Amino acid sequence: MKSTQAWRLGMKDMQILPAPRQRSHLKKPTWIIVLVSLVSMFLICAYVYPPHNSAACYVFSSHGCKGISDWLPPNPARELTDAERFSHVVIEDILRTPPVIPEKPKIAFLFLTPGALPFERLWDRFFQGHEGRFSVYVHASKDKPVHFSRYFVNREIHSDKVVWGKISMVDAEKRLLANALKDPDNQHFVLLSDSCIPLRDFDYVYNYLMYTNVSFVDCFEDPGPHGSGRYSDRMLPEVEKKDFRKGAQWFTMKRQHAIIIMADSLYYSKFREYCKPGMDGKNCYSDEHYLPTFFNMLDPVGISNWSVTHVDWSEGKWHPKSYKAQDVTYELMKNITSISESVHVTSDERKEIQIRPCLWNGNERPCYLFARKFLPETLDKLLQLFTNYTSI
Repeated sequence: MKSTQAWRLGMKDMQILPAPRQRSHLKKPTWIIVLVSLVSMFLICAYVYPPHNSAACYVFSSHGCKGISDWLPPNPARELTDAERFSHVVIEDILRTPPVIPEKPKIAFLFLTPGALPFERLWDRFFQGHEGRFSVYVHASKDKPVHFSRYFVNREIHSDKVVWGKISMVDAEKRLLANALKDPDNQHFVLLSDSCIPLRDFDYVYNYLMYTNVSFVDCFEDPGPHGSGRYSDRMLPEVEKKDFRKGAQWFTMKRQHAIIIMADSLYYSKFREYCKPGMDGKNCYSDEHYLPTFFNMLDPVGISNWSVTHVDWSEGKWHPKSYKAQDVTYELMKNITSISESVHVTSDERKEIQIRPCLWNGNERPCYLFARKFLPETLDKLLQLFTNYTSI
């Protein structure tokens, strides 16, 4: 009874309390919504148009530019095909095997030419006095050259037809490497064209190449139509689009790298079959993509990512600038030999300029040992200036 009265008393007291006022709906925190929207838009823009200026990148991270994919967990590794396993076993074993350095190591100079070598007299002066430290090999795809220098006499190898832009260009490079590899003293290999000239004296070139810790193979990622736009899905699964690279064909290469090119049939066959002019409506050129992609996949830290052969693409044409006699001056040669940064430009609408310092064993050095394309009419001027510009 008492508990019932107490309960009623409690109810009475509650009735005395004022009724709760009807609360109006809270206003939406619009400033938070606006802020979240702006941040979301900013992140989306940063993903679609990532900053490539290092200062802009460091605003967000002390590690430089990163895309959203860099923050996501990596995709599980794809299982290799049998052909890949077989290839990797051989290549990795070659790369792990310490090279046997002969008592007198040599540099092999590999000339890829249609016929005559207009700068043979210049190369003769370059080689003089350094017998026993170099070898010469000539792949003449059209006409057998008439030689003026004793260093070139009887140095032609078995040659075959070469068509610009086709796999026959790579075949010629491999043919030169195979012949040069027969000599165990050849420890570094330099691919040169008929329009190439030396920019330094022999001792400088020899030391630069013989004591480097990388091969000088040009390699960069170009997302545009003249880069990854040339890629074909038919190269899957062994060659993925993310690994497809571009670079100039004019390389210098350590013996180990030359051997793994000889050992490769898997990746070479992919480019032979699916990287050619007119393939699927695209113009893919194996000499610009095979070696850059191959080394990017199998030994990316073993290459420099730039070529030590200078060429001037500033005219924006399909072919680089050709130097005429009136162009050849001491100032031109000095400017070329003083360049210490490599430059790549992508072929997409953004035309992104990629600039990297040329590092020789970790130290910044001039980039170039050779240059092209010099017309035959420049020979006399080059001979006059040779001693001056090679000692800059």
